[in-house]
Amino acid sequence: MRKKALSVCVDMYGCPNRCRHCWLGHMPNKAMEAGSDEWLINLFRPYYESIAFYSWLREPDFCADYRARWERDKAISVNALPLRFELGSFWRLVRDPDYVNFLKEVGTKCVQLTFFGLEAMTDKYVGRAGAFRELMQATDILLKNGISPRWQCFINEENKDEIVRVLELSREMKLSERCEEIGGSFKFFVHEGSCDGENLKLYPIRIAKEHIPAELIPYHLNYGELFSEAELCERLAGDDSHVALPDEEDTVLYVSNGYDLYFNYEHMKPEWRIGNLKADPIEEIMRRIDEEDTFALREVKRVTVGELVKRYGDPSSPRAFEDEDYKMYLLNAYLAEEFDKGAK
Repeated sequence: MRKKALSVCVDMYGCPNRCRHCWLGHMPNKAMEAGSDEWLINLFRPYYESIAFYSWLREPDFCADYRARWERDKAISVNALPLRFELGSFWRLVRDPDYVNFLKEVGTKCVQLTFFGLEAMTDKYVGRAGAFRELMQATDILLKNGISPRWQCFINEENKDEIVRVLELSREMKLSERCEEIGGSFKFFVHEGSCDGENLKLYPIRIAKEHIPAELIPYHLNYGELFSEAELCERLAGDDSHVALPDEEDTVLYVSNGYDLYFNYEHMKPEWRIGNLKADPIEEIMRRIDEEDTFALREVKRVTVGELVKRYGDPSSPRAFEDEDYKMYLLNAYLAEEFDKGAK
């Protein structure tokens, strides 16, 4: 038995959105077959004393029987209970009048809603028409039911001025005051996001730090830890260390609806895949997890940060990154190239 507890998060139902910032990457939407949840639990049961089961990776509660599904997630977990976090499905909030009651029943005090600008821009980035109006409607539904909304905004060169307008909209709607009335608090925050998954495709329009509107600086997450790519290239050019991956207290695994298995700290691309739970023996899967013997994890130990900067950094780029996000951006460029060489 492993000392670490396990959380296994499974893409059992898919997601209604195709967000351009999604760090996991876009995956096909399909419901997994009946009994897949119990099969997965039983697969890992001999190796972990504690297993928390989550039936979603992307949009939570994206199934019609979300109440029964939550009870099922709890029931099949082993010596553990899954957590709710400050998340909910805005897609379901505006389509199912009873869903907000479910959120209250499970103790939800705050729900995060993500914006990319005003109506046309948010609809474009969420990947479907009507998303912005649903976010507005969801905000009102939450407030009327004693749950605080939290507005998250992803910023880039294309939408930076509209994010200012979203901040103004939150003030026009008196969201801070309305949250205080229900005993909560309203949080508005901005960030550029990591540069992996779908967000990697937005690298050409990644914002420069000096282009972040002054009105948004007080709301920008970790603004003081943001540097231009040029600054980071200069600082990291001679770095002979390796990219440090998260060393989490517990093990968190992501399972695609095709049974591909990944650690939770990077996008779900082939170079990061641990294996396939249907095709590979569980003993081999567990060995790879324990020994960190996967393509990506082997390569991380072989290439230095300085080498990554030399091969993939742009010393003239003003694009803004936090230090660790930039290292992962470089590492993923390397991994994709090296994996592609092996595939050929």
